[in-house]
Amino acid sequence: MNASLTDPAVFASLLQRFFTERLLQQQNASSRTVAAYRDAFRLLFDYTTRELGRPPAKLTLEDFNAERILGFLTWLETERGNSVRTRNARLAALRAFAQYVALRCPPALELAQGILAVPMKRFEKPLLGFLAREEVQALLAAPPASTWCGRRDRILLRLLYNTGARVSELIGIRVCDVTLAATSSVRLQGKGRKQRTVPLWKETSADIRRWLVYAGLQPEQRLVPTRSGLPMTRTNVANRLTLAVATAAQQCPQLQGRHISPHTWRHTTAMHLLQAGVDITVIALWLGHASPATTHGYVEADLAMKERALAAVAPPGTKTARYRPTDAVLHFLENL
Repeated sequence: MNASLTDPAVFASLLQRFFTERLLQQQNASSRTVAAYRDAFRLLFDYTTRELGRPPAKLTLEDFNAERILGFLTWLETERGNSVRTRNARLAALRAFAQYVALRCPPALELAQGILAVPMKRFEKPLLGFLAREEVQALLAAPPASTWCGRRDRILLRLLYNTGARVSELIGIRVCDVTLAATSSVRLQGKGRKQRTVPLWKETSADIRRWLVYAGLQPEQRLVPTRSGLPMTRTNVANRLTLAVATAAQQCPQLQGRHISPHTWRHTTAMHLLQAGVDITVIALWLGHASPATTHGYVEADLAMKERALAAVAPPGTKTARYRPTDAVLHFLENL
């Protein structure tokens, strides 16, 4: 057995260099990517500590093998209740490290190949859920306009609907990212450091103007901060949305018992743009999709479009009527 595979210092050194050299220096990965990879290894260390009875400082490359990774993935789904999407995201982080190990430590090549051979798990892709227009109106009006948090939440929900932003993009918006002019817009920082600018409705820009005066926010502050001025987290946004749904359900009963996430608003924006006749390539740009193919999923969910298409096609066996010109048409032709 090669000493590199059994020395905890080698594993620790490779892991540290993977984050500092590969991710940060060579790939210039975003802070979100680094955080996602970090969380994957934190969970892996939690699992291996329980399984092996050894702290992370005692782990070796020999412990980082395909069998243990498979056990870890099973643990994520069965004990932590993670979805297949989350399971695959954790595996992607571990496979990236395995690729790095294969290049930097040849004795561990066989171990790395075993991990790289672990496949991503297939899963059913449900139809996208979205809100009806009356449900959107009920939710936008749910937060109380008499409190600081209520006014902040109204801006938060209106921005989610107007921009179709991911929750990470929303909580990252600074006051200086908003342009309030004849044509108002907001600049979003998307995945992979891709920026895009989304136009704002007049109602949205007017609400933001009033909010900035009321809250007294500075250009470098977050547009929707916490009460203490700190950036909101995903959990903060989810909790405020849950509260808004509970309030809106009193006036809009169809919201009762529904799970509405920040991503539901993103789907809603896309569907309403699609139903309004906006081209799907424009919607892809609006949402920050790398490819319009991603946006085609929204077409699948629009039952109204399918019903219109069905109405345009005669069912099998239907006898089509023969065209018979009117007297006016015949008179026109005869006098040519």
